[in-house]
Amino acid sequence: MMTCIIIEDEIPAQKILKNYIGKLPNIELQGVFKAAIEANIFLNKQSVDVVFLDINLPDISGIDFIKTIKNPPAIIMTTAYPDYAVSSFELETIVDYLVKPFSFDRFLKAINKVKERINKPEQISKPEGEEFFFLNVDKTLHKIETNSILYIESSRNYITVITENKKLSYIDSLKNWSEKLSKNQFIQVHKSFIINRAFVEKISGNEVYVQGTRIPIGRTYKQELLRQLNIK
Repeated sequence: MMTCIIIEDEIPAQKILKNYIGKLPNIELQGVFKAAIEANIFLNKQSVDVVFLDINLPDISGIDFIKTIKNPPAIIMTTAYPDYAVSSFELETIVDYLVKPFSFDRFLKAINKVKERINKPEQISKPEGEEFFFLNVDKTLHKIETNSILYIESSRNYITVITENKKLSYIDSLKNWSEKLSKNQFIQVHKSFIINRAFVEKISGNEVYVQGTRIPIGRTYKQELLRQLNIK
């Protein structure tokens, strides 16, 4: 569950944000503040994952307020002035900005950017040539034995890593994994799949079986798969 607060002095803008947040099951609103001073008292006692922050506040600008926060969370700026957006991205903690009035689709895009930053895997060891590494998924570090990976599946913006006893999904691209994993051990067989050659059981037509799971073989990948498996 992702937590958030709103720092916004305009009531209509507050209502829109509360309405949009209420539509998402995995984000919890923990406070609404009209001024940065009130929000600062809250943040000194409690941490959140994301702050929706208006640039123009009565006591201090949103940009200056961010600079006063120790270990600031992800920030989504809200403003009626798009010219502010360019300068606001100079601060690394700012993930996105919403220009008022903004649609639910645009709001959701900003939320997905925050999720990507929060769930971005922090690898303590690189998969290439290493026996294990760690993935930070849902704020938990999961130890992954490289040799235990059966296959990796891509679906839209998400990657699912399937091992003998784990299944972890998060925002990433298959291209990143293709670049990190050992080419001697892992083979891309489809635009959406990378497999561990050690677990290949059989190939039937345009499908490869990995520990009982049928995985499609893309036409442009089949020749390379057969070559790496020394099949003539």
